[in-house]
Amino acid sequence: MNAPVATRVLGLAIVVLSGLQMMVVLDGTVANLALAPLQQDLGLSDSGRNWVLTSYALAFGGLMLLGGRLGDAFGRKKMFISGVALFTLASLACGLAFNEFTLVAARFLQGVGAAVASPTALALVATTFAAGPARNQAIAIFAAMTGIGSIAGLIIGGALTEVSWRLIFLINVPIGAVIVACAFVALRETASERLTLDVPGAVLATLGCTGIVFAMSEGPELGWTSAAVIGAAIAGVVLLVAFLLVERQADNPLLPFSLFQDRNRVATFVAIFFAGAVMFCVAAYVALFVQDILGYSPLRAGMAFIPFAFGLGGAAAVASKLVVRIQPRWLVLAGAAVMVVGLLYGSTLDSSATYWGNLFVPVIGIGFGVGLAVVPLPLCAIAGVGPSEIGPLAAIAQVAQTLGGPLALAVVGAMATSKTLSLGGVKGAVAEMNPAQLVALGEGYTFALVGSAVCAAIAGVAALFIRFTPQQVAQAQAAEKAAQEG
Repeated sequence: MNAPVATRVLGLAIVVLSGLQMMVVLDGTVANLALAPLQQDLGLSDSGRNWVLTSYALAFGGLMLLGGRLGDAFGRKKMFISGVALFTLASLACGLAFNEFTLVAARFLQGVGAAVASPTALALVATTFAAGPARNQAIAIFAAMTGIGSIAGLIIGGALTEVSWRLIFLINVPIGAVIVACAFVALRETASERLTLDVPGAVLATLGCTGIVFAMSEGPELGWTSAAVIGAAIAGVVLLVAFLLVERQADNPLLPFSLFQDRNRVATFVAIFFAGAVMFCVAAYVALFVQDILGYSPLRAGMAFIPFAFGLGGAAAVASKLVVRIQPRWLVLAGAAVMVVGLLYGSTLDSSATYWGNLFVPVIGIGFGVGLAVVPLPLCAIAGVGPSEIGPLAAIAQVAQTLGGPLALAVVGAMATSKTLSLGGVKGAVAEMNPAQLVALGEGYTFALVGSAVCAAIAGVAALFIRFTPQQVAQAQAAEKAAQEG
């Protein structure tokens, strides 16, 4: 493998790598704000609206582990450029989509591109910058792009959606083209490794999850006894069983079962999965509630979410210091409790709610609860293992968080739609609803927060089974830093 060439962090290489990370994160955020206008413009069904989010997350999460290994097998620069190029072309297709199928298919391809480019970009940080201050600063900048992209997505996405939802995707095209062009100049290729890629495992896992999500999403629309719903559910279960069988026989499995022998770690992954589910579902349904029920513009809706990010950031700063002093399970449990209280309160709101009177405190409070939970959990995932296992465990934790969202949204979305229909509401986009239908729609959206609260409660219960000590977590922090420094 080529030696790192950069001893200073500032330069074209970090712009390319961190720019991709920001674009990938920003794209996930802005889509939430565009759901309401998207549904009206393209006439999406309720399940189709959710597929705009889940198709991207399923492809991203399901193929992320394979995407990282493609860089090891064929060269990271080559696969990074390929991933960014696919993401950029798929963004163009999203911006030009003319119906539900073309948009969802393009979003899936976006997720595939992100699954190749994002993990490869992180690996390129280690091979592009020399160990020590340069690499540490590069990793810090790369990580910061996640937070900056999330907040920027709220503001930029809201502003662009005010003009047209298509712009939130089309803006990626010139940015992606610049990243590809600069990557040819700024990055060095890494040596290829002889690896047996677990392509069947990645495909089976992604298709299996997709089958389950399809069944849950389309159940309220098509009927729970319809052949398509039952068939998708059966196919999803069969494919996931086949995935487990393939993983047992694979030479280089995506999911090594030996990593799950520790019950503490299994509980950690469960908590990560459901914590990710809370963030994904809350972002979608709060955005829909404030736009469809309270009449917020997309920009105002984006601004309304900013306190969530500040609450999360403040809690993360607190948790990062407390996690080496008290058992991490208590932090996760406290965070889950705060989320449950905030979400259950949110589920009682209706069209009479005001931002400062009813939304501000729950939004910042739920963000604080998420921050308390999400800092200890990744450290628990890698606590008590050797340096060679840190990378795979950290990657699996990221996949668990990414896949928790779409799988939970399928269930929560089915709950919301069923609630709306049971109260006399209507399916899909309607040009103008009567007052009763609008009330039913709002009840469905707030009922989705009850489902999100259940996810938070499950994360809290799972945390009770995490027995890692503060000393083990402190060692995990040190090992993670050492692994990053190479």
